[in-house]
Amino acid sequence: MDLVESPISPHRSRSRPALTAALTGLLLTLSVPAAPAATAPDTPARGSAYMGMGVLAHDGSAPPDDSPPTGNRVTQTEGVDVSSYQGNVAWPTLWSAGTKWAYTKGTEGTYYKNPYFTQQYNGSYDVGMVRGAYHFATPDTTGGATQADYFVDHGGGWSKDGKTLPGVLDIEWNPYGDACYGKSKSAMVTWVRDFLNRYKSRTGRAAVIYTATSWWTDCTGNYAGFAATNPLWIARYASTAGTLPSGWSSYTMWQYTSTGKTVGDHDRFNGGLSQLQDFATG
Repeated sequence: MDLVESPISPHRSRSRPALTAALTGLLLTLSVPAAPAATAPDTPARGSAYMGMGVLAHDGSAPPDDSPPTGNRVTQTEGVDVSSYQGNVAWPTLWSAGTKWAYTKGTEGTYYKNPYFTQQYNGSYDVGMVRGAYHFATPDTTGGATQADYFVDHGGGWSKDGKTLPGVLDIEWNPYGDACYGKSKSAMVTWVRDFLNRYKSRTGRAAVIYTATSWWTDCTGNYAGFAATNPLWIARYASTAGTLPSGWSSYTMWQYTSTGKTVGDHDRFNGGLSQLQDFATG
């Protein structure tokens, strides 16, 4: 009968502390509001960006395996691009599958160097591939010339050996904030120009521009002024490369999927192997 008697009965003083604690806990539970649910996705950590990171979100997904990109494989040479996301890459496997060239992420902004760069950059070269490095641009952190210097100083250089490709400026959607990095169209064009000019002055080669047509249109106003001097690497996960940014009548390279074998990001060089080697030589 003790369990059903009033908790304030003077005959049950020994149970008061426990009951008081229970009531206090209940009142606290009722009075403290629940934490609000998160309403925005987590922002990735600085340094984690990679070539094509925004393509799936903004331009759609890769074609299914039974719908390969159009174009004659005899005249388009298969390649891959990698970053720290892939870790140590199985280069002999890719080479055996017909992959003849590779680009490795070297740097991002002026604050990040790929910790797998040596294995990826030298590993592709050692199996016989033509290789190069790319820089993920962050125009909201430092100037274009400053980032070009950082890139060249940390693996983004070029040599006239026939097996080293010119560096790439990866300029695309900002994974850390505003898609255009908070810049006006004219300011973005200026930033890109500063990077390209410094890279050319440091290496003697014109850097390749990697971008997607929709980003280039939104963030540079579809600027055509670099097409005469800088090769285009177009990003589009579909059976064709589609409409190119203004000024370019053809692409030099095309990232056509993020779901390829062994390494997800696969690419085509718009020419045969001998043309690829000529392009590397400069």
